[in-house]
Amino acid sequence: MSTSVHVAELTHRFNKQAEPVLSDVNLRVDAGETLAIVGESGCGKSTLLHMIAGMVMPSTGTVSIGNEPVRAPNPRWNIMFQRAALYPWLSIVDNVALGLEFAGAGRERRHRAAAMLERVGLGDRVDARPQDLSGGQQQRVALARSLVVSPSVILLDEPFSALDTFTRSDLQAEVLSIVAEQGITLIQVTHDLDEAVIMGDRIAVMERAPGRIHSLIDNRMPPPRQPGRPGFAGMRDELLAAFGRARRNLSGADPSPVAASVAVNA
Repeated sequence: MSTSVHVAELTHRFNKQAEPVLSDVNLRVDAGETLAIVGESGCGKSTLLHMIAGMVMPSTGTVSIGNEPVRAPNPRWNIMFQRAALYPWLSIVDNVALGLEFAGAGRERRHRAAAMLERVGLGDRVDARPQDLSGGQQQRVALARSLVVSPSVILLDEPFSALDTFTRSDLQAEVLSIVAEQGITLIQVTHDLDEAVIMGDRIAVMERAPGRIHSLIDNRMPPPRQPGRPGFAGMRDELLAAFGRARRNLSGADPSPVAASVAVNA
C-alpha cells in the first residue's frame, strides 16, 4: 500500500562549521505519485534522497512517511542505487530473498523471490550467480530485491545511468509498470531530463549552494511518456528552462539552453 512522503524545513550540514548542503527544503509527495528530482551535480539531490531513506539524519527539520517520522532505514521505504551491489557468492534468487530475510519474512521467502524474478524477466536465471549476468540483468535483480518486500515507497538514486539506451528504456518501463500495479510511491533522482519526463508525474528542480527546491513542475503528459510522442519535447523544453532559472539564482548569469543541458547531464 502506497503512502505519502513529507519533508519539512529540512536543512543539513555535514559538520557544524560547514555551509549547509541543503537549506529549507519542503516537499510533499502524495501516495502513489511518482516524483523525479533533477539538479546540478553537488546540489544535494542524492543527500536528500538518502535522508528520505533514513540513511542520513538532517541537521534540522523532519522527514516523515505516512504519519511515521523517518529515523532509520526500513523495508517499507526501500532505496535502489546506481550499482546493483549483489553478493557474488549467492545465487540470484538468494540475493533477492536476502531482502525478505532482513524484513523478517518466513520460509516462503525463496518462493516469493523467484516470483519477483519472473516478474522482472529473470525467471530462468534464478540459480545463476551475479557474475554470470550483464549489467542490465544485475540491475533487474537489484530492482527485484527492492520490490519483493512490498515497500510503500521506493527511492531510486540514478540506478539506470550506467546502462545502454535500450536497457535503460526497458527498465524504466518495468519500474513504472510495477509501481503502478502495486500502488507504490516513487521518488527518483536523475541527471537526465528525458528520464525525468518519462518517470515523474511531477518534477522537482533543485538549485545549489545551498541545495533547495527551486520549482515543481506538473508533467502534463499522460503515461506512457516516451520521446517522440506528442508533448514530450515541450515538457523537456519547459524543464530545461526551469533548470536554467535555477542556475541563474546561483550565478547571476543567463545560461543558454545548450549550456543548461550540458550542466544537467554533467
